[in-house]
Amino acid sequence: MTGQSEVDCAALDRDDPLAAKRAAFTLPDGVIYLDGNSLGVLPSAVPARMRHAVETEWGESLIRAWNEHNWIDLPQRVGDRIARLVGAAPGTVTACDNTSINVFKVLAAALSLRPERKVILSDSGNFPTDLYMAQGLRNMLDKGHELRIVEPEAVADAIDDSVAVMMLTQVDYRTGRLHDMKALTDKAHAAGALAIWDLAHSAGALPVELDAAGADFAVGCGYKYLNGGPGAPAFLYVAARNQPHVAPALSGWMGHGAPFAFDLDFRPDEGIGRMRVGTPPILSLSALDAALDVFDDVDMTALRAKSISLSELFIREVERRCPDLELASPRDPAARGSQVSFRFKHGYALMQALIARGVIGDFRAPDVARFGFTPLYLSHADVLRACGILQEILDTRAWDQPQFHAKAKVT
Repeated sequence: MTGQSEVDCAALDRDDPLAAKRAAFTLPDGVIYLDGNSLGVLPSAVPARMRHAVETEWGESLIRAWNEHNWIDLPQRVGDRIARLVGAAPGTVTACDNTSINVFKVLAAALSLRPERKVILSDSGNFPTDLYMAQGLRNMLDKGHELRIVEPEAVADAIDDSVAVMMLTQVDYRTGRLHDMKALTDKAHAAGALAIWDLAHSAGALPVELDAAGADFAVGCGYKYLNGGPGAPAFLYVAARNQPHVAPALSGWMGHGAPFAFDLDFRPDEGIGRMRVGTPPILSLSALDAALDVFDDVDMTALRAKSISLSELFIREVERRCPDLELASPRDPAARGSQVSFRFKHGYALMQALIARGVIGDFRAPDVARFGFTPLYLSHADVLRACGILQEILDTRAWDQPQFHAKAKVT
C-alpha cells in the first residue's frame, strides 16, 4: 500500500457521515466483506428481535399474536418501510413471497393489462430467474407470447408497439451496469408498453425513484443490501394508478378483501394487498423489519456518494496493482450500481483464495470476480487492505492451488 493512499483513506473515513453505522452490524473479526450484494451482513438488532418474536410473540401469545402483536399487518408495515427506500408512496409496496414468485405475479398482471400485445422485452443482463419465470408464464398462457432478449445496450431501440411489457433488472448482477430507469420507462410508455423493474441489486444500495420514474411494477429481495437474512421475504410494487385494474393470477386468501369472511369466491383487496397470496412468514418478516431500522436515518444520497467513493478507490487500486484483471463494470460510476466486477480466466480460484484470506466476494460464471460495496459497514481502509491482499495473491499465484479450483455447489 502506498503512503498517499493510506493518508487519503484515513481522511475519507474520518469525514465519513456514515461511519457510525458500522456499529449497527455484526462483522466477524478479520473479515473484509465485499459480498453484501449477495447476502447482507447481520444487523446487530436482529437477534434480539428474533428472540422476542419467538419467545414472547409466538411462545406466549400463541395464536393471539396475530392481533396482540399485529402480525397480520406486518407485510404492509415492512412494505411501507421499503417504499421509502425505493421512492414509492405508502400503500404501493408489500413484503411477501420471494423474488421469483413476485416476478410471476407482476408479469402476469402486466400482460393482462396489455392483452392485445404479445412481446415481453428483456435483456441478456437480466437475472436468470426473471427470464425463467417469464418463459414459464409464456408457456402456461399459451397465447403466442414471445420473450425477446436483447443486449442491454439495445433495449431502447428494441422498444416498439409490439411490446406489451419491458422487464429489466436495474443493476446488472454480473457487471453492475445501471439502466436509466426513467428514460427507458418513458420510452416504454411512449410506445404503449408497461415497465417492470427488478430492484434486487439496487434497493438499499442507491437512490431509487419508482414513482418519479413512472414505473408500473417492481420487485426486489430483502436479503442483499436490505440485510434481512438468507431467504428473507421479497417485496413488490404496483403503481397506485394500476392497482384497481390488476387481477392477481395467484388469488390467495391473504389477497382477499376480507380473508376472514371465508367467502367461496375471490374478491381482491382494494389496494396493494391484493398481490399477497398465503400466510406471511412472520419470523423472517420480523428479522427484515428489524434490519430496516438501520436505514431510518440514512440519507440515500450520502450513501450513494460513499458507494461511488469506495468503488472508485477499488478500481483505481486494482488496475494499478493487478494488471492481469480486466474491468468488466462500466468505468463511469454514474453508470453502475454498488458493485465492481473484474474478469480473470481463473476467477473462481482467485475468489476462493481471497475468501481464505478473509476478503469475501463472489464469482459469477464464466470468469467474473464480483465485489459489492455496502457503505453502511465498509470503510476506505477496508477497501485498501482488500486490494493489497488481492495483489499479493496474484503476485504469488497463491490462487493456483487444487483446493481453490474445486468448485462448491454455491459459487
